[in-house]
Amino acid sequence: YHTHSQEAYADSDKNEASTTIMGVGEYLSEILRKEYGFNVIHHLGMYDVESRDYAYSNAAVGVEEVLAKNPTIEVIIDLHRDEVKSGTKLVTNIDGKDMAKFMFFNGLCYTTQLGKLKNLPNDYIQENIATAFQMQLACKEYYPGLTRKTYLKGYRYNLHYRPKCILVELGAQTNTVEEAMNSCVPLADAIAGVLLGTTRQ
Repeated sequence: YHTHSQEAYADSDKNEASTTIMGVGEYLSEILRKEYGFNVIHHLGMYDVESRDYAYSNAAVGVEEVLAKNPTIEVIIDLHRDEVKSGTKLVTNIDGKDMAKFMFFNGLCYTTQLGKLKNLPNDYIQENIATAFQMQLACKEYYPGLTRKTYLKGYRYNLHYRPKCILVELGAQTNTVEEAMNSCVPLADAIAGVLLGTTRQ
């Protein structure tokens, strides 16, 4: 799913969802289904159309509805596109293909100013972080240079629903749609590698 469904790339047609983060999410879902045999639900809810201010709380309602209907879901992926300075290009070339670099993002439910955020509990922080680090390590081994540093931030970001909740920032507004799509292949491989204990490579 996509908390920020309106995120687009340098050459996206914002009137065509297939060229935005939503389309990248569908391609990632297809790879996970066809190449690795996962049962994937790609939730197409849009929670930031008018404003991003309440996107996470709005998305929480949608995620909870999906989980209520599908209680056996084990892994939740919130796929985003990052925002960087206009001159920054997050690209690496692997096997002759330009790919958008991506970053695993984790919420700690803790800030130095407020301490532990008791109103935003997450019993799965350690599991979430461990999953993200394992995926990053898989990428570093098989796809050097593709991942950015794992990002840790204070709030929760709806990562409290399952032990394997993952938030990924795939590329940025300076990347092309093709670069983002190309990255879905190694990202899917890393996801499958950690969840299944093996990689294709």
